Amino acid sequence: MPGSERRLWGVDQATGNQVTIAGQEIRRLRRAFLFAAVFVGLLWLIKLVELVFGLELASLSIFPRRSETLSGIVLAPLFHSSLSHLFANTAPILVLGTLVIYGYPRAVWVLLPAVYLGSGVGVWLFARPAWHLGASGLTFGMMFFVFTMGVLRWDRRAIALALVAFLLYGGMIWGILPTAADISFEYHLFGAGIGVLMAFLLKGVDRPPPEKKYSWEGEEPDDDWPFDG
Repeated sequence: MPGSERRLWGVDQATGNQVTIAGQEIRRLRRAFLFAAVFVGLLWLIKLVELVFGLELASLSIFPRRSETLSGIVLAPLFHSSLSHLFANTAPILVLGTLVIYGYPRAVWVLLPAVYLGSGVGVWLFARPAWHLGASGLTFGMMFFVFTMGVLRWDRRAIALALVAFLLYGGMIWGILPTAADISFEYHLFGAGIGVLMAFLLKGVDRPPPEKKYSWEGEEPDDDWPFDG
């Protein structure tokens, strides 16, 4: 139909059925949210087990330059000092995790391990002598990655994801500065730095989405149209 958008088709990898690109994108978005929600659910399960059984899991987190806490590089992001601490990380992990998995399905396999482990290594090597724990290093890494990718790639999806991340969590930028003694700004700083670095290294891993085409595109101009300049 003249003036209408052409229908673009793809194949759903899970079912093998032919679907519109819009339908395919919605399914990808749902799957991305599901993966992020599973990780958040794991964090809440760990915290509930800690509370129910009276455990003190902070001792399994990172204390910089103590060899016995090297395992905290892997474990520290799974533990939170309080329910309010976990609440503060829940929404950012859900939203930013969904954006990263949806927008960069190939790069995410390198990004998340790099941020998760790299921020912990940075904290263990250079942070203040105190206990450091929580998933905020991961959230900062994802936010800075998404925003930097929007600047570097400049395609429609990358820009849209960067705008969503910045509008919702742009205030996180101040978290890389020391603001309170009981907040690990070092985890934030190293997570953010690795997120930016990964954006430069992985900017070409995921191809930009196909541009939408409309029926009037490519048509010759009408010579009889009286308002051409």
